[in-house]
Parts: sequence; C-alpha cells; structure tokens
Amino acid sequence: MRDAIRDVLNQLNRFARERTLGRSIVLALAVALGALLVANLSTFVLVQRTAQFNETVDAQWQARRSGRVLLLNLKDAETAHRGYLLTGQSDFLLSYRAAIAAQDTLLQQFRTRIGTDSEGEGDAEIVTRLSRDKILEMDQTLDLYRQGRALEAIAAVRSGEGQRLMRELDAALGDVDQRIGGEVAEATARSEGSAAFTSVVNTLAGLLILVLAGIVFLLVRRYLDEVQAKQAELDRVNAGLEETIRNRTAALTRANEEVQRFAYIVSHDLRSPLVNVMGYTAELDQAGRTLEGALSNAEVERAVDPAVVTAIREDIPEAIGFIRASTEKMDRLINAILKLSREGRRNLVPEMLDVTKMVRRIAESVSHQLDQADAEIAIGDLPEMENDRLSIEQIMGNLIDNAVKYLDPKRPGRIEVRGRDVPGGWVEYEVADNGRGISERDHERIFELFRRSGRQDRPGEGLGLAFVRNSVRRLGGEITVESTLGEGSTFRLKFPKRLILDEVGETL
Repeated sequence: MRDAIRDVLNQLNRFARERTLGRSIVLALAVALGALLVANLSTFVLVQRTAQFNETVDAQWQARRSGRVLLLNLKDAETAHRGYLLTGQSDFLLSYRAAIAAQDTLLQQFRTRIGTDSEGEGDAEIVTRLSRDKILEMDQTLDLYRQGRALEAIAAVRSGEGQRLMRELDAALGDVDQRIGGEVAEATARSEGSAAFTSVVNTLAGLLILVLAGIVFLLVRRYLDEVQAKQAELDRVNAGLEETIRNRTAALTRANEEVQRFAYIVSHDLRSPLVNVMGYTAELDQAGRTLEGALSNAEVERAVDPAVVTAIREDIPEAIGFIRASTEKMDRLINAILKLSREGRRNLVPEMLDVTKMVRRIAESVSHQLDQADAEIAIGDLPEMENDRLSIEQIMGNLIDNAVKYLDPKRPGRIEVRGRDVPGGWVEYEVADNGRGISERDHERIFELFRRSGRQDRPGEGLGLAFVRNSVRRLGGEITVESTLGEGSTFRLKFPKRLILDEVGETL
C-alpha cells in the first residue's frame, strides 16, 4: 500500500515539474473549475440569504397584520358597545361579546408573531395592557348601564377615556409598524448587497472562464497542428508501403477465395455420405423397435438368451444414439463450412448459452470413446454467457475430443470441465485431463496450423487447436495451456460475459 502511494506521489511530482501541454491544459481547467466553484458557492449563499430574507419579511408582515387585526377587532367591539348603550338592542351586545371573546386569541397571535426579543416583548406588553384597559373601560360602562344608570354610562363614554386608550393603542401599533419597516429596509439592503456581490463574482468568474477557454483553445490548436505535422510525416513514410500492402492483400484475397471454393467442394462431398448414414440410422432405429417387439413376443413363449436381450434393448439403442449424436454434430459442422464458403465469413449471432447443458451434450457424443478408454468426464456448474452458440460448441467439442484422444492408457482417464465468473465482466472455463501432457517447448506450437506435438499415433491433421484459437480470438477471448509431459494438460478459455458486435456481426 505504501509503495502504491509513493508511486502516485512520484507521478504527481513529475507531472507538476514537466512543462507539457497536458499540464498546461490541466492547470487551466483546474483554475476554471475553481472559478466555477466560487461562483456556485456565492450563488448558493445568495439563495440562502434570499430565503432567509423572504422568511423574515413574511414573519414581519404577519406580525403587522396581526396587530392591525387586533386593533380592528377592538374597534368593532367599541362600535357594538356604543350601539348597545344608545339603543339597548341585544344584537349589539352579542357582537360586542364575540369581539371580546376573540381578543385574547388575537393578542396571543400578536405576541407570538412580534418576536421574543426585548423590543418585541416590550411592544407586546404595551399593546396587551392598552387592549385590556380598553376592554375594562367598556365593561365598566356596561355594568352601569345594566344597573339602570344609563346616563352615567353615557357620561363615562363621553369623558373621552376610551378614545384616549384607542389612540394610544393605535400609536403603539404604529410604532411597531415603523420598527418592523426599518428592519425590513435593513434586510432589503443586505439582500441587495449580497445580490450585487454575487453578480460581480459571477461576472468575474465568467470572464475568467472565457479567458481560460481561449487559452485552452490555443493550446489544443497548437497540439492539433503538431499532430497534423506528425501525421503528414507518417503519411510520407507509409506512402511506399501502400503498394506492397495492396499487392499482398490481393494475393490473400485470391487465396481466400480458393480456400472457400475448396471448403465448399469438400463439405458438399461430405454431405452425401452423411445423409446416407443419417437415413440408415433412422432405419436401424425402426428395425430396433421391430426387434424389440419380436423379443417381447418371444419372451412370452420361451426363455431368450440374455445376450440377445442385452443386445436388442441396450447395445443397439445405445449405438444408434451415439451414431445420431455424432452425425448431428458432423451435420452442424458441415453446415457451418458451407455457410462460410458461401458468405466468406459467418456472422456471429450472440445468444444466452447454458454452457453446462451444451458441454454435457458434447460429453454424450464421446461417451463411447470414454467407455473404451476406461475414462470418465466430470462437468462442474459452468457459468452462462451471451455468445455465438456454434462457435462455442466447436471450441468445447475440439478440446474435449483432444482430451479423449490423448488419454494415457497406462492409467484410468479423467477429464474435468470447470468454469467460474471473473471480475470485470469475464467468464473462464478450463478443460483439464490427466493424459499424455505436452512438452513445454510445444505449448505455442500446438496452436499453429498443421503442427502437432508428441507421438503421432493418433489420426489428425493438426487443424483442431489452430481452429480453436482463431475462433476464441474472433469471439474476443483468449486461450492458454498449462501442461506437464506425462501428467496432463489444462486448457484455459477466457471470454467476455457478453459478446459485443459491430453492425456487420463482427466483434468490436
């Protein structure tokens, strides 16, 4: 961990000391990013202050409004009070009592909204005292009126005490409005100052970014000029190679066409006997069913030789199954060769593959050879992947066929097929055997065309592994081998979890 940190620090130190175009661009972009961060920070602060300003203005407006509502309610009570004294109608008395009942709630709202600072509490105390004194004055005159002393009650109203209390209350609320207005003006001034400061910062940041963008443009332009000069020089160097490449390409194209024609002729000639084999396999299958019926009838009448029973009920169906699996596999290969010969190159068709099921089918097709070699094949849980079915079948089939072909007759054979997911979106498969093994000097040679390793006592032309490596590379994968002579071999395949193609069906 320390070594990794030291390496990173050394790289950063070299980058900072070297005068390169990349460093200049990075520094310019870093300064531009810093300017953007400053502009964004100032804008964020402005937004926060604006939100606080709006909350303050709203709270102060609510406080002023609650004071005015309180004063209007008290005036309504005073109007109803005088109406009752003059007319004696109960409607005025009901209006008066409703207004008095609402006054306590309005006072509480006013105290809540005016604030808890010393000025707010002082204003709230004055307004509360004057409101209660006014209510007390009106209640006293009502008591005189109820006692039948109407003239004294009216005289008390005319004394002007109630009007004095209302004027003082109106003046107190006016002072509250004036104080709140001053606070709003101060908050507005602060908000405008913050907005002006933010505008200046954003303007300067914008100008700085434009200047840096111009610098980066000039640096990139110089870099592109240098690249164009290098490209022109490279074009001059490569000019003499183009004719050679064209000639070799034409020769390769002719050779490829000849190979395609040859592949078509060979595969076409192979199809005729294969069709015959498939047809006679179907007839053998039908004949086996006939023999099974005859055997069942014979067993009813007499005892039948066990060897005959085994041959009819086990050996013949098993042999037909092996023949059918092998002919189907050969038919798929011939179809692939025919398609390659017609199209020049088969387009890959990705689909989700159950690799475990696929390998088990391949193992079934070679089970007869395994029985003859006293060998077994173990297939683990292989991860699924999205890939070309035919290509994977051919790759796995070739590797398993080779493992069976080159088992060591001196010991029981064992073939294992394993797989696992690899980080980074890859899957890995292994085909391991305990066969003859491969000499270390031949680990690369076996993948070449028409090249084989070890004793040449098995049929083959040296095409299988070359075909396998070419197919694996075409699918975007890789193949390696680990082997010790006399102990066995392990072929390791690595593929992308998902095959990605371009528009014409080739891997990217």
